[in-house]
Amino acid sequence: MLTRDRQIRDQLHQIIDLVLMMLCLYLAHTIRRHLGAEFVLRRTVMFREQLLLAAVIIVIGHYSLKAHGFYSRSIGLSPAGVFWNAVRSMSVCVLIVLAGLYVFDVRDVNRATVFLFGGLSAVSLWLFDMAWLSLTVMTATHRRRQRAAVLVGSASENQGIVDLIRDHPEWALGVLEQLNLNVQSAEDLEKLLREKPVDVVIFTSGKSSLDEVESAILVCEIEGVEAWLVADFVRTSIARPRMDELMGKPMIVFRSAPDVSWALLFKGTFDRLGAAVLLVLLSPLMLAIAALIKLSSRGPALFRQQRCGVRGRVFVMNKFRSMVSDAEQRRAELMVFNEMDGPVFKIAKDPRITGIGRFLRRTSLDELPQLVNVLKGEMSLVGPRPLPVHEVKLFKSPWQRRRLSMKPGITCLWQIAGRNTIGFEEWMRLDLQYIDTWSLWLDFKILLKTIPVVLAGKGAH
Repeated sequence: MLTRDRQIRDQLHQIIDLVLMMLCLYLAHTIRRHLGAEFVLRRTVMFREQLLLAAVIIVIGHYSLKAHGFYSRSIGLSPAGVFWNAVRSMSVCVLIVLAGLYVFDVRDVNRATVFLFGGLSAVSLWLFDMAWLSLTVMTATHRRRQRAAVLVGSASENQGIVDLIRDHPEWALGVLEQLNLNVQSAEDLEKLLREKPVDVVIFTSGKSSLDEVESAILVCEIEGVEAWLVADFVRTSIARPRMDELMGKPMIVFRSAPDVSWALLFKGTFDRLGAAVLLVLLSPLMLAIAALIKLSSRGPALFRQQRCGVRGRVFVMNKFRSMVSDAEQRRAELMVFNEMDGPVFKIAKDPRITGIGRFLRRTSLDELPQLVNVLKGEMSLVGPRPLPVHEVKLFKSPWQRRRLSMKPGITCLWQIAGRNTIGFEEWMRLDLQYIDTWSLWLDFKILLKTIPVVLAGKGAH
């Protein structure tokens, strides 16, 4: 995969390997203690009294693995080859540790413990590596996990990338469509990006079609979709270009949304853990709200509606029902009273809102069921608010669609800046500002500022 994706995957693999080696060292120590009274060591040696020494041994093992190419080997290396790589690496580690123990005259560590550690680590690392590779390929080949790719170039130019994607299922890439700019145009690509959820567009076209490629990349930038250019000759200032490579092929990646990073992975983990905790803590309140809704008016407790998620993927968003059950059917007759510009429909004193619904909206308690969407990975705690599918289709400016390049959230800059008191154009500008300046610290500030805004009911209709 691209360098950054591969680095994150490899770093996570190495962290788990470090933990495995520490467990193997503890296991080796425990086994050696029970082999015979004459070999008994004090119970806490190496893990309390000499924890630093244990850490040194683990670090030596880690760098021995890296030096022998355990993490940079070919993906096609056979299981036997991987096993002997692990054995070689840990054998060198054992020899270095034994030499160090001899030179520094360390007597608290039984030498047999080190040999046991080497053998256990080699087997454990090999077994985990096989499981890691299998899980990576299995997860990547799952259709829901794959990133949808569109190849732009002639059939012969695209074939090389098609072969690479086929040979490397761990990349989690699937070819959704192929376009040829010699026959089709950037408008065809724009239509495709609006009709189907596309995660990345890979340009394989040569220098002869550079003008068409530039127009097509601009379309990707507007839509907030990553563009990968198989080229080493283009100089452009469009949307934060980054040089990268795909199995030796030079690429320029044009990103108008945050890049894959540990911070983004932490955001996703925090979202799901936070949603799970909040759902447990707030479940009594949510059950009480559901009961009040059912008792106060006819209809279901939940309002479920199709919304546009990241890359335009449609998902069903949950809210507590705050309107009468036939609210959607009555919308057309109330359009003349719409107080929002743009495609969004908002009325300050909407006659469809129920008594309990008015309270829920003012306190934002109607949003609580969206924690389920966050837990499912369809939404984030912080991000651009998800709009109904029919409203997204009415966007007048193509730049507004770039808000779809990040996962939608329960709260956002618009939420803390005034919500319904802000015009549609300013709302979209705030969403793009969030995307362009995103950081974990920004999310944290938005979450903190959301609390007083919700308590005060500022801008809520």
